[in-house]
Amino acid sequence: MTSVPRAVARPSGRGRAAAALAIGAALLLTTVLLGLAVGSHHEPVGTVIDVVARRLGLGDPHVTLLDDQIVWQLRLPRVLGAAATGAGLAVCGAVLQTLTGNDLADPFLLGISDGAAAGAVTVIVLGVGVSGAVATGAVATAAFAGALLAAVVVLALAGARTRSLPTTRTVLAGIAVGQMCGAYTSFVVMVLGDRDAARGVMEWTLGSVAGVRWPTAVFLIAVALAGVTVLASSARDLDAFAFGETAARSLGVHVDRTRWLLIATAALVTACLVANTGVIGFLGLVVPHVVRLLCGPRHALLLPVSALAGASLLVGSDILARSVLPDREIPVGVITAGLGAPFFAWLLWRQGRTDGRGQ
Repeated sequence: MTSVPRAVARPSGRGRAAAALAIGAALLLTTVLLGLAVGSHHEPVGTVIDVVARRLGLGDPHVTLLDDQIVWQLRLPRVLGAAATGAGLAVCGAVLQTLTGNDLADPFLLGISDGAAAGAVTVIVLGVGVSGAVATGAVATAAFAGALLAAVVVLALAGARTRSLPTTRTVLAGIAVGQMCGAYTSFVVMVLGDRDAARGVMEWTLGSVAGVRWPTAVFLIAVALAGVTVLASSARDLDAFAFGETAARSLGVHVDRTRWLLIATAALVTACLVANTGVIGFLGLVVPHVVRLLCGPRHALLLPVSALAGASLLVGSDILARSVLPDREIPVGVITAGLGAPFFAWLLWRQGRTDGRGQ
């Protein structure tokens, strides 16, 4: 008698997982098509499909040079770059929340955003004689170097003498390094910069995918795919971490080594993404919570669905960023914060009500 419910329950669980992944994939495909169609110059979805099909050699539909330029050269790399960035940040956020046991953890917990900002500010404000395409590459390179240096310092401080990464020390080291980088950034902007430099710094720290072209898009996609693959391969270890270090050790997980590998991977992925898009907040914080609420905490499902949801959210936010105002573009970080902050406040209020009832 007991074997029947088990046989029914297993397919049901797999069915729910498949449904969640299918819905996430459909949502991402929809937002990508909208991202290619919507903008200052509207492109019909049929034209978008024709342009992509022609470029992929799936036919020879008639498309104009203007349509090809807008869809393939300008919008597609931007949309794919946004999708890769959103997926990477969301998965990194989910992993860091589990590893640190901190619901407020996000990809920038390790001082990465402040380190990237410090590197970008160094070039934007102090970069004498750097302009044009060279300036764009220099800012991205300096931001990556700053983000990576901040992450290395945090890991070194947190793991000093013990070769482990205690959660509390890791978080405190991230806060300390972030504050130091923030102080440096404020000093350079306020004392050494001018209005144009301050405006450039503010625009960079609010995040944007407007400048993403094919070389950058390919890089972002490669980074996101590699990072998500490495992090998702440790789904079982992350499930064990969710019950605490003691439980993880009892299940055979090498706690210190696994934490080092996953935090270092999340830091490297975030540094690569932030260096090319600027700081895009709230996405890596909110998306994992939403997915846990809908799909549960099992990381084998949580991570891929978070990747799809994060990609869809950032592509959708970018659509709003370039569509809300007819003659200018809003930084995408403003959109993600505007969408994420109210939802997160509601989530905290809902959790508070649940805890109150439990007492």
